[in-house]
Amino acid sequence: MTQYNELPESIRHLIDNNRNTNQNSAFKDLIREGGYVPPEEDLLTDAITALSMGKNVLLKGPTGSGKTRFAETLSNLFNQPMFNVNCSVDLDAESLMGFKTLDYDGDKQIIDFVPGPVTNAMKNGTFLYIDEINMAKPETLPLINGVLDYRRTITNPFTEEIITAGEGFGVIAAINEGYVGTVPLNEALKNRFVVIDIPYLQGELLKKLIQDTSRLDEERTTDLFVQLSGDLIQAVTQGKLAEDAASIRALIDACDLSAMIPPKRAIQRAIADKLDEDREKEFVMTIAETLFG
Repeated sequence: MTQYNELPESIRHLIDNNRNTNQNSAFKDLIREGGYVPPEEDLLTDAITALSMGKNVLLKGPTGSGKTRFAETLSNLFNQPMFNVNCSVDLDAESLMGFKTLDYDGDKQIIDFVPGPVTNAMKNGTFLYIDEINMAKPETLPLINGVLDYRRTITNPFTEEIITAGEGFGVIAAINEGYVGTVPLNEALKNRFVVIDIPYLQGELLKKLIQDTSRLDEERTTDLFVQLSGDLIQAVTQGKLAEDAASIRALIDACDLSAMIPPKRAIQRAIADKLDEDREKEFVMTIAETLFG
Protein backbone atom coordinates (compact mmCIF):
# COMPACT_ATOMS: atom_id res chain seq x y z
CA MET A 1 0.00 0.00 0.00
CA THR A 2 1.30 3.46 -0.90
CA GLN A 3 1.38 5.67 2.19
CA TYR A 4 0.17 9.27 2.01
CA ASN A 5 3.60 10.73 2.78
CA GLU A 6 5.13 8.63 -0.03
CA LEU A 7 2.92 10.24 -2.70
CA PRO A 8 4.37 12.87 -5.04
CA GLU A 9 4.00 16.38 -3.59
CA SER A 10 1.62 17.46 -6.38
CA ILE A 11 -0.77 14.62 -5.48
CA ARG A 12 -0.63 15.34 -1.75
CA HIS A 13 -1.36 18.98 -2.58
CA LEU A 14 -4.29 17.85 -4.74
CA ILE A 15 -5.82 15.80 -1.91
CA ASP A 16 -5.20 18.46 0.75
CA ASN A 17 -6.67 21.26 -1.35
CA ASN A 18 -9.75 19.21 -2.10
CA ARG A 19 -10.41 18.91 1.63
CA ASN A 20 -10.50 22.67 2.03
CA THR A 21 -11.69 24.32 -1.20
CA ASN A 22 -13.47 23.79 -4.48
CA GLN A 23 -10.93 26.01 -6.25
CA ASN A 24 -8.25 23.37 -6.57
CA SER A 25 -5.12 24.87 -8.12
CA ALA A 26 -3.28 21.54 -7.99
CA PHE A 27 -6.05 19.98 -10.06
CA LYS A 28 -5.66 22.71 -12.68
CA ASP A 29 -1.89 22.12 -12.73
CA LEU A 30 -2.43 18.44 -13.44
CA ILE A 31 -4.82 19.27 -16.28
CA ARG A 32 -2.20 21.50 -17.86
CA GLU A 33 0.26 18.60 -17.74
CA GLY A 34 -2.02 16.54 -20.01
CA GLY A 35 -3.69 13.18 -19.54
CA TYR A 36 -7.28 12.48 -18.62
CA VAL A 37 -9.35 15.53 -17.78
CA PRO A 38 -12.24 14.38 -15.55
CA PRO A 39 -15.62 16.08 -15.77
CA GLU A 40 -15.40 16.72 -12.00
CA GLU A 41 -12.18 17.16 -10.04
CA ASP A 42 -13.58 15.00 -7.22
CA LEU A 43 -13.34 11.97 -9.52
CA LEU A 44 -9.58 12.33 -9.76
CA THR A 45 -9.09 13.20 -6.11
CA ASP A 46 -11.23 10.30 -4.89
CA ALA A 47 -9.49 7.78 -7.15
CA ILE A 48 -6.06 8.98 -6.00
CA THR A 49 -7.13 8.85 -2.36
CA ALA A 50 -8.50 5.31 -2.68
CA LEU A 51 -5.38 4.02 -4.45
CA SER A 52 -3.07 5.70 -1.93
CA MET A 53 -4.92 3.77 0.80
CA GLY A 54 -4.36 0.48 -1.00
CA LYS A 55 -7.97 0.12 -2.16
CA ASN A 56 -9.02 -1.26 -5.55
CA VAL A 57 -10.77 1.19 -7.87
CA LEU A 58 -13.56 0.24 -10.30
CA LEU A 59 -14.19 2.76 -13.08
CA LYS A 60 -17.80 2.48 -14.25
CA GLY A 61 -19.18 4.29 -17.27
CA PRO A 62 -20.32 4.12 -20.90
CA THR A 63 -18.03 3.07 -23.72
CA GLY A 64 -15.66 5.78 -24.91
CA SER A 65 -16.07 7.88 -21.76
CA GLY A 66 -12.36 7.81 -21.01
CA LYS A 67 -11.99 5.01 -18.44
CA THR A 68 -8.75 3.65 -19.92
CA ARG A 69 -7.29 7.16 -20.24
CA PHE A 70 -8.26 7.78 -16.62
CA ALA A 71 -6.43 4.60 -15.55
CA GLU A 72 -3.36 5.63 -17.55
CA THR A 73 -3.39 9.08 -15.96
CA LEU A 74 -3.56 7.56 -12.48
CA SER A 75 -0.68 5.29 -13.35
CA ASN A 76 1.38 8.26 -14.53
CA LEU A 77 0.54 10.36 -11.47
CA PHE A 78 1.78 7.59 -9.19
CA ASN A 79 4.82 7.04 -11.43
CA GLN A 80 3.71 3.42 -11.70
CA PRO A 81 3.96 1.17 -14.77
CA MET A 82 0.70 -0.67 -15.47
CA PHE A 83 0.14 -4.25 -16.61
CA ASN A 84 -3.12 -4.85 -18.51
CA VAL A 85 -5.70 -7.63 -18.54
CA ASN A 86 -8.26 -7.42 -21.37
CA CYS A 87 -11.21 -9.53 -20.31
CA SER A 88 -13.31 -11.67 -22.64
CA VAL A 89 -15.19 -14.96 -22.47
CA ASP A 90 -11.88 -16.63 -23.35
CA LEU A 91 -10.07 -15.23 -20.31
CA ASP A 92 -8.51 -18.07 -18.33
CA ALA A 93 -5.91 -18.66 -15.62
CA GLU A 94 -3.07 -18.52 -18.14
CA SER A 95 -4.22 -15.11 -19.37
CA LEU A 96 -4.00 -13.84 -15.80
CA MET A 97 -1.06 -15.69 -14.29
CA GLY A 98 1.12 -16.78 -17.22
CA PHE A 99 1.97 -20.07 -18.88
CA LYS A 100 4.60 -22.79 -19.12
CA THR A 101 6.68 -23.15 -22.24
CA LEU A 102 9.64 -25.15 -23.48
CA ASP A 103 13.00 -23.36 -23.47
CA TYR A 104 16.68 -24.21 -23.59
CA ASP A 105 19.41 -23.78 -20.99
CA GLY A 106 22.42 -24.30 -23.20
CA ASP A 107 21.81 -27.65 -24.90
CA LYS A 108 19.38 -28.76 -22.22
CA GLN A 109 15.64 -28.46 -22.81
CA ILE A 110 13.77 -27.05 -19.82
CA ILE A 111 10.25 -26.01 -18.91
CA ASP A 112 10.11 -22.27 -18.28
CA PHE A 113 7.29 -20.13 -16.91
CA VAL A 114 6.31 -16.90 -18.69
CA PRO A 115 4.61 -14.60 -16.15
CA GLY A 116 1.28 -13.00 -16.98
CA PRO A 117 0.00 -9.52 -16.05
CA VAL A 118 -1.19 -10.44 -12.53
CA THR A 119 2.11 -12.13 -11.69
CA ASN A 120 4.16 -9.26 -13.13
CA ALA A 121 2.19 -6.51 -11.40
CA MET A 122 2.30 -8.24 -8.02
CA LYS A 123 6.00 -9.12 -8.11
CA ASN A 124 7.05 -5.71 -9.42
CA GLY A 125 4.74 -3.74 -7.13
CA THR A 126 3.02 -1.87 -9.96
CA PHE A 127 -0.55 -1.21 -11.06
CA LEU A 128 -2.78 -3.87 -12.61
CA TYR A 129 -5.52 -2.68 -14.99
CA ILE A 130 -8.42 -5.08 -15.65
CA ASP A 131 -10.44 -3.81 -18.61
CA GLU A 132 -14.10 -4.77 -19.09
CA ILE A 133 -13.97 -6.96 -16.03
CA ASN A 134 -17.60 -8.02 -16.46
CA MET A 135 -16.80 -9.66 -19.81
CA ALA A 136 -14.96 -12.50 -18.07
CA LYS A 137 -16.66 -15.78 -17.21
CA PRO A 138 -17.88 -15.73 -13.58
CA GLU A 139 -15.83 -18.85 -12.77
CA THR A 140 -12.53 -17.23 -13.85
CA LEU A 141 -12.26 -14.12 -11.68
CA PRO A 142 -12.57 -15.81 -8.24
CA LEU A 143 -9.00 -16.99 -8.88
CA ILE A 144 -7.81 -13.48 -8.01
CA ASN A 145 -10.10 -12.80 -5.02
CA GLY A 146 -7.10 -13.06 -2.72
CA VAL A 147 -5.27 -10.50 -4.84
CA LEU A 148 -8.11 -8.03 -4.40
CA ASP A 149 -8.56 -8.22 -0.63
CA TYR A 150 -6.37 -7.53 2.39
CA ARG A 151 -4.28 -10.65 1.77
CA ARG A 152 -2.79 -9.41 -1.52
CA THR A 153 -1.61 -12.97 -2.18
CA ILE A 154 -2.27 -15.73 -4.70
CA THR A 155 -1.05 -19.25 -5.28
CA ASN A 156 0.10 -19.65 -8.87
CA PRO A 157 -1.81 -22.74 -10.08
CA PHE A 158 0.95 -23.56 -12.59
CA THR A 159 3.98 -23.36 -10.30
CA GLU A 160 2.42 -23.65 -6.80
CA GLU A 161 4.36 -20.51 -5.87
CA ILE A 162 2.69 -18.27 -3.28
CA ILE A 163 2.95 -14.71 -4.57
CA THR A 164 2.58 -11.73 -2.25
CA ALA A 165 2.14 -8.33 -3.85
CA GLY A 166 5.11 -5.98 -3.64
CA GLU A 167 4.97 -2.49 -2.17
CA GLY A 168 3.10 -0.13 -4.51
CA PHE A 169 0.84 -2.77 -6.07
CA GLY A 170 -2.64 -1.47 -6.91
CA VAL A 171 -5.64 -2.58 -8.96
CA ILE A 172 -7.80 -0.50 -11.29
CA ALA A 173 -10.66 -2.15 -13.18
CA ALA A 174 -13.19 -0.85 -15.72
CA ILE A 175 -16.72 -1.94 -16.49
CA ASN A 176 -19.32 -1.25 -19.19
CA GLU A 177 -22.73 -2.27 -17.86
CA GLY A 178 -25.56 -3.72 -19.91
CA TYR A 179 -23.55 -4.67 -23.00
CA VAL A 180 -23.95 -7.91 -24.94
CA GLY A 181 -21.58 -10.50 -23.51
CA THR A 182 -21.30 -8.89 -20.09
CA VAL A 183 -22.42 -10.47 -16.83
CA PRO A 184 -23.27 -8.79 -13.52
CA LEU A 185 -20.38 -8.75 -11.07
CA ASN A 186 -21.03 -11.01 -8.12
CA GLU A 187 -21.24 -9.29 -4.75
CA ALA A 188 -18.01 -10.83 -3.44
CA LEU A 189 -16.09 -9.27 -6.33
CA LYS A 190 -17.90 -5.93 -6.35
CA ASN A 191 -17.35 -5.47 -2.61
CA ARG A 192 -13.59 -5.52 -3.19
CA PHE A 193 -13.73 -2.21 -5.10
CA VAL A 194 -14.35 1.46 -4.54
CA VAL A 195 -16.55 2.59 -7.45
CA ILE A 196 -15.87 5.76 -9.46
CA ASP A 197 -18.67 6.61 -11.91
CA ILE A 198 -17.25 8.17 -15.10
CA PRO A 199 -19.65 10.32 -17.17
CA TYR A 200 -19.00 11.62 -20.66
CA LEU A 201 -16.81 14.68 -21.06
CA GLN A 202 -18.74 17.72 -22.26
CA GLY A 203 -18.34 21.46 -22.81
CA GLU A 204 -14.96 23.12 -22.32
CA LEU A 205 -13.28 19.96 -21.05
CA LEU A 206 -14.28 18.10 -24.20
CA LYS A 207 -13.10 21.01 -26.34
CA LYS A 208 -9.70 20.90 -24.63
CA LEU A 209 -9.49 17.14 -25.19
CA ILE A 210 -10.21 17.58 -28.91
CA GLN A 211 -7.61 20.34 -29.17
CA ASP A 212 -4.99 18.31 -27.30
CA THR A 213 -5.49 14.90 -28.89
CA SER A 214 -6.95 15.30 -32.37
CA ARG A 215 -5.63 16.67 -35.67
CA LEU A 216 -8.43 19.20 -35.85
CA ASP A 217 -7.11 22.74 -35.32
CA GLU A 218 -10.00 24.92 -36.54
CA GLU A 219 -11.81 26.36 -33.51
CA ARG A 220 -15.21 26.88 -35.13
CA THR A 221 -15.33 23.26 -36.30
CA THR A 222 -14.14 22.10 -32.88
CA ASP A 223 -17.02 23.98 -31.25
CA LEU A 224 -19.47 22.29 -33.61
CA PHE A 225 -18.11 18.87 -32.70
CA VAL A 226 -18.55 19.69 -29.00
CA GLN A 227 -22.17 20.59 -29.76
CA LEU A 228 -22.57 17.38 -31.79
CA SER A 229 -21.35 15.36 -28.83
CA GLY A 230 -23.84 17.07 -26.52
CA ASP A 231 -26.70 16.33 -28.92
CA LEU A 232 -25.64 12.67 -29.23
CA ILE A 233 -25.38 12.26 -25.46
CA GLN A 234 -28.85 13.75 -25.03
CA ALA A 235 -30.23 11.35 -27.66
CA VAL A 236 -28.62 8.40 -25.84
CA THR A 237 -30.14 9.57 -22.55
CA GLN A 238 -33.56 9.74 -24.21
CA GLY A 239 -33.19 6.21 -25.61
CA LYS A 240 -33.06 7.34 -29.24
CA LEU A 241 -29.50 6.08 -29.85
CA ALA A 242 -27.26 3.31 -28.61
CA GLU A 243 -24.41 4.34 -26.28
CA ASP A 244 -21.87 3.68 -29.04
CA ALA A 245 -23.15 6.77 -30.86
CA ALA A 246 -21.89 9.05 -28.07
CA SER A 247 -18.47 7.46 -27.70
CA ILE A 248 -15.81 10.11 -27.14
CA ARG A 249 -13.31 7.80 -28.82
CA ALA A 250 -15.45 7.78 -31.98
CA LEU A 251 -15.88 11.55 -31.78
CA ILE A 252 -12.09 12.04 -31.70
CA ASP A 253 -11.81 9.78 -34.77
CA ALA A 254 -14.34 11.99 -36.55
CA CYS A 255 -12.39 15.11 -35.57
CA ASP A 256 -9.19 13.58 -36.93
CA LEU A 257 -10.82 12.71 -40.24
CA SER A 258 -12.46 16.13 -40.53
CA ALA A 259 -9.02 17.72 -40.66
CA MET A 260 -8.72 16.12 -44.13
CA ILE A 261 -12.26 15.39 -45.37
CA PRO A 262 -15.64 17.17 -44.94
CA PRO A 263 -17.00 16.87 -41.36
CA LYS A 264 -20.28 15.22 -42.40
CA ARG A 265 -18.40 12.44 -44.18
CA ALA A 266 -16.05 12.10 -41.22
CA ILE A 267 -19.04 11.70 -38.90
CA GLN A 268 -20.54 9.08 -41.19
CA ARG A 269 -17.34 7.00 -41.23
CA ALA A 270 -16.39 7.35 -37.56
CA ILE A 271 -19.79 7.39 -35.86
CA ALA A 272 -22.89 6.67 -37.94
CA ASP A 273 -21.66 3.64 -39.88
CA LYS A 274 -20.69 1.88 -36.63
CA LEU A 275 -24.33 1.73 -35.57
CA ASP A 276 -26.44 -1.34 -36.34
CA GLU A 277 -29.81 0.22 -37.11
CA ASP A 278 -30.48 2.36 -40.20
CA ARG A 279 -32.81 4.52 -38.11
CA GLU A 280 -29.95 5.41 -35.77
CA LYS A 281 -27.56 6.11 -38.64
CA GLU A 282 -30.08 8.49 -40.19
CA PHE A 283 -30.65 10.19 -36.84
CA VAL A 284 -26.92 10.88 -36.41
CA MET A 285 -26.56 12.20 -39.94
CA THR A 286 -29.58 14.48 -39.48
CA ILE A 287 -27.85 16.09 -36.50
CA ALA A 288 -24.64 16.36 -38.54
CA GLU A 289 -26.52 18.02 -41.41
CA THR A 290 -28.08 20.53 -38.99
CA LEU A 291 -24.70 21.50 -37.53
CA PHE A 292 -22.40 21.26 -40.52
CA GLY A 293 -24.77 22.01 -43.38
